[in-house]
Amino acid sequence: MKTAIVHDWLVTYAGAERVLEQIIELFPDADLYSLIDFLPDDKRFFIKNKKVKTSFIQHFPFARKKYRSYLPFFPKAIEGFDLSGYDLIISISHCVAKGVKITKNQKHICVCCSPVRYAWDLRQQYLEESNLNKGIKRILANFLLDYIKNWDIKTVDRVTDYISISKYIMERVKNNYNCNSTVIYPPVDVEKFQLCEKKENFYLTASRMVPYKKIPLIAEAFSKMSDKKLVIIGNGPEFEKVKSVSGKNVELLGWQEDDILKDYMKRAKAFVFAAEEDFGIVPVEAQACGTPVVAFGKGGASETVIDGVTGLFFNEQSVESIINAVKRFEDGYDNFDPVRIRENAERFSVERFKKEFSDFVSRTINQK
Repeated sequence: MKTAIVHDWLVTYAGAERVLEQIIELFPDADLYSLIDFLPDDKRFFIKNKKVKTSFIQHFPFARKKYRSYLPFFPKAIEGFDLSGYDLIISISHCVAKGVKITKNQKHICVCCSPVRYAWDLRQQYLEESNLNKGIKRILANFLLDYIKNWDIKTVDRVTDYISISKYIMERVKNNYNCNSTVIYPPVDVEKFQLCEKKENFYLTASRMVPYKKIPLIAEAFSKMSDKKLVIIGNGPEFEKVKSVSGKNVELLGWQEDDILKDYMKRAKAFVFAAEEDFGIVPVEAQACGTPVVAFGKGGASETVIDGVTGLFFNEQSVESIINAVKRFEDGYDNFDPVRIRENAERFSVERFKKEFSDFVSRTINQK
């Protein structure tokens, strides 16, 4: 079958790109489409150096850095791809990739990482981060996001079969699109992480420092537990905010190479995770090291962490809730078995994803 793979944009190697990487492995002859392609040379390995067919946004001024500013043009850009010559279309969508136009004889499988975040669940965050949350700017921005939301709903039927990356996303696909979907968890390369049964007396969190990750919240909570050490790895817009609420027992390392992050991850007493993520790869990577996870009990973490076995949940994104969870964790620390924690992470392996995705595609193709 002649196959096209459609991705929102190619600028880095993150969660959605790991899904793309494995789909390219499964369909090496597929053509690859994306709104823009600004991948640096050292990141092109995961697309096998494929030539990427891009949209007109690729040529807009400052598109490399300011591509999100062109959100109003995304629908027309994604609809501008001529995919009429393909039998199978696979989209990996967290924005508009699912909205490509298809013909009645084509199959379109959408791996939904999330319904358009800006228009649905994370609208307020988008407005704040873009400095569009006041006055006339807010009115115009909401008008635009309503347009994107309405377009998103109108394109629901362009997908013949939906895959959701978690039960959390499955519920959002049902609520937002009124569509059923099949859950296939994203691939996590657990083999790159070594089991370490001997832990050291420090906690770890690692993330890009953007508001929904709640890193300042974690830093503030540990600053009130002066007898416990917290190491924070990562950088981003909220770095200075994190620094301002961090006590002497909180160590900020900034951005670090993967090998250093892995080393801290396998030695940590626990990994702390406060975001409400669509899936959340990092908590699974921590568990692959045999490291328990103290996590906010909503979103993807509620599906990847087993409460009381591979970690503990806290129920509110608050300082007090994190402090109470850490105390409960320490009281029951001897109950956490690194080997059992590692086994849980292996449920999300690359090979498992490839098999489940291949089987799903075969079933879809054979449907009349």
